[in-house]
Amino acid sequence: MAKPSDVLCAGIIVADHVCTPVSHLPAPGELVLTDRILLTIGGCAANVAVDLARMDVPSTVVGRVGGDVMGRVVADMLREQHVDVSGLRVSPDTDTSQTLIVNVAGQDRRFIHSTGANDQFCAADIPLALVERCRVLYLGGYLLMKGMKQDALAAVFATARRSGARTVLDVVCPGPGKYLEQLEDLLPHVDVFLPNGHEAELITGKTDPVAQAELFHRLGAGTAVVTLGGDGAVVVSDRARLKAGVYPVDFVDGSGGGDAFDAGYIHGLLTGMDALGCLKFASALGASCVRSVGTTTGVFNRRDCEDFIRKHPLPVEKL
Repeated sequence: MAKPSDVLCAGIIVADHVCTPVSHLPAPGELVLTDRILLTIGGCAANVAVDLARMDVPSTVVGRVGGDVMGRVVADMLREQHVDVSGLRVSPDTDTSQTLIVNVAGQDRRFIHSTGANDQFCAADIPLALVERCRVLYLGGYLLMKGMKQDALAAVFATARRSGARTVLDVVCPGPGKYLEQLEDLLPHVDVFLPNGHEAELITGKTDPVAQAELFHRLGAGTAVVTLGGDGAVVVSDRARLKAGVYPVDFVDGSGGGDAFDAGYIHGLLTGMDALGCLKFASALGASCVRSVGTTTGVFNRRDCEDFIRKHPLPVEKL
């Protein structure tokens, strides 16, 4: 029997096309030059799996790609990053999900996205035999996958917890919607919930990140972490109420920063850290990601991450 991975990274898998920052968005018919356009790994599940591999954490990615060339390219890129792709399933008559990411200097990213094979990914695609053997079950991109239903996913999360694994959930909200009702029965099975502030506002209708985190915790999430980009993160649990700032780095591209944060937090869980320790690793990996173009290209390896944390204090205050 093969050695089980420490982490199952389930959820959306995407082929990203991302440009280095341009001076402005092109007007109709205008050609704007950029230094590079990269084809990179994308999607929460793939990004977190690659970032964990950088941290020497064995991970298996679980999700769907299409029967097109992009599906084969994504699988090859994941293998090259030492990620186990045995959990990938192919939807032969569907395209692989893709995102066009446009970076404009001094502005947030623009996204053009096709959901592709991710629409067909469902809870039944997550092998229970692997769930029962992992240490952390992570699912990223919930609320974006049409086939992922709350009750079925809650049952998978419950199985993971009965087997001694920790459960970690992240979401993607494609615009306004009735999202809270899709979380109420799931959050009691979630150990760590990691939305960003914009997603948390769409879900709760609240603008204060502390109020957002408190609501998610009341609804059952063991620890609610609301990430705030350049403004840090808020953590609310029974044991901790913290507001963290950010590490100082030169910002180039925010793509994948939230996924790198998730990977760092998972690393902290695996090594037995408290909320503050998890925050430090999460914030450091997130900061490393935004230093270069692409969702995973700039992410620290474990040695560099530990060295960075030793040299740079993370501002944290108790709430």
